[in-house]
Amino acid sequence: MQGLREYLQSYPDIEILKWEKQEGIVSLPPHDFSDLLTYCLAVKPRPIWLTHVVNDERQLGNGFSIYLVLHFPGKDFSLTFVAKGITVEFPSLTSILPALNWSEREAQDLFGLLADGHPDPRPLVLHPGWPKGFYPLRKDFQAEQESKGFKSAPLVFPEGHGDGLFEIPVGPIHAGIIEPGHFRFYTLGEAVLHLEAQLFFTHKGIEKLLEGKSIAEGLGIIERVCGVCTVSHSLAYCQAVEKLAQLEAPYSVLIWRTILAELERVYNHIGDIGNMCAGVGFALGNANGLQCKERLQRLNLEFFGHRFLRGTVVPGGVKSIPTLKESQRILKQLIGLASDFEEWIPLLLKHDGFRQRAITTGILKSESAMDLGVTGPAARASGLRYDWRELHAHLVYPELKVKAMVENEGDVWSRLMVRVEETRESFRFLRELLQKGWMESEVLDVNPKALEENMMIPWQPAWGCVESPRGTDVVWLMLDDNNKIYRCRIRSASYANWPAVPLTVPGNIVPDFPLINKSFELCYSCCDR
Repeated sequence: MQGLREYLQSYPDIEILKWEKQEGIVSLPPHDFSDLLTYCLAVKPRPIWLTHVVNDERQLGNGFSIYLVLHFPGKDFSLTFVAKGITVEFPSLTSILPALNWSEREAQDLFGLLADGHPDPRPLVLHPGWPKGFYPLRKDFQAEQESKGFKSAPLVFPEGHGDGLFEIPVGPIHAGIIEPGHFRFYTLGEAVLHLEAQLFFTHKGIEKLLEGKSIAEGLGIIERVCGVCTVSHSLAYCQAVEKLAQLEAPYSVLIWRTILAELERVYNHIGDIGNMCAGVGFALGNANGLQCKERLQRLNLEFFGHRFLRGTVVPGGVKSIPTLKESQRILKQLIGLASDFEEWIPLLLKHDGFRQRAITTGILKSESAMDLGVTGPAARASGLRYDWRELHAHLVYPELKVKAMVENEGDVWSRLMVRVEETRESFRFLRELLQKGWMESEVLDVNPKALEENMMIPWQPAWGCVESPRGTDVVWLMLDDNNKIYRCRIRSASYANWPAVPLTVPGNIVPDFPLINKSFELCYSCCDR
């Protein structure tokens, strides 16, 4: 990264605040952002967008600030760009990096800023009806006063014109038990010409809720952002906290955190495979997936106290670990479940009817996936070798020698195969990890007051990143001088991936949408955070 550092130093107004082995922080004027981002995106291999954060720092004398975090995969180096002193406008970077589209529109909705030059400045999070001047993420926002003026108004969509063109509205209330999202299909017969997706019907305001909370209170909120990615969000949050506390978790903790992350991955992947079968009415495949997922979640409950593994990860450690005897029982059950998976998965992979529905359906091109910052199985199915477990040395993944499972066609079948191969790998990782866990269980030494004994770094950014079953979850954190949360930004994998889904539907027929949608298996909850 020496060449990049020299290039940055050639700018007179740029200040390098931090430059370590794996991470750097650079302060720059907003008007230099475009040139620097363009230069960075030309680096080979191309850097990956992790998160984009807007922060109201007016009471600190910094105006509004923007933080952009990029990861350079070939060098395992992450760089945070910081632009301060923004008052009303900031230069939009969406035309350079389309992945920032939603984040910049959120800045307009929630902070009242203007993304100058944004190609699509329509409101995103705030649906029609909110009063003018309603900017809930500003520090001087008064909820009781400023939210009273809401008057429900209809959503506005582009109008389609032409002989035989129909608009088919679906949602936000769906026939099944599903979270709210509206999908508007523009069709000619059954062929889909265009799809508009509208989310954020149940935006929970979690980032606002976190302001002023203690570290412990923040964890309780973060792990409820998404039920099925509890460990991933909690781990990312704890990583950020531990950076600010300058605290390193013991090796034994890293082993058990990795075990928990892989348990979460395997039950999600198997459940998602079953849900894909439901998308085409393949009842046998769906039943097998649901049954196997249920057995995995009962294992979670029996040995870790919660079906979704809630409450297992804490800053500095893990809440508790199984005994040696319990670890042996976990391993025995997982060996049986892995064997069961190998028995029923060929029924799906060799089923001609399912293959015909899945192959060449819902294609996401690798160029689109890269531009939009797509992550997780969706990215790897489109030929992108993006797996945070492989890209960044953390937990005990380097010892497991993780290799990203990559397919190249970008269709439903490819997204299925990525999950199948990753499930097999997760079962293998768990067998190896549980054997290590036995040896390390007796030396687990986590001090619950460790954070209180460490001086937390106030007013400095820190982030944690974890490869969830859906892709990288990133939690960005800044504390005040009382160790309270000043700003917490949650960028979930679903938030990164949702903009790509409408690109995969045109050219397919309307009945293919449930299958395409389930092949991404994105969460509304952690998107509408």
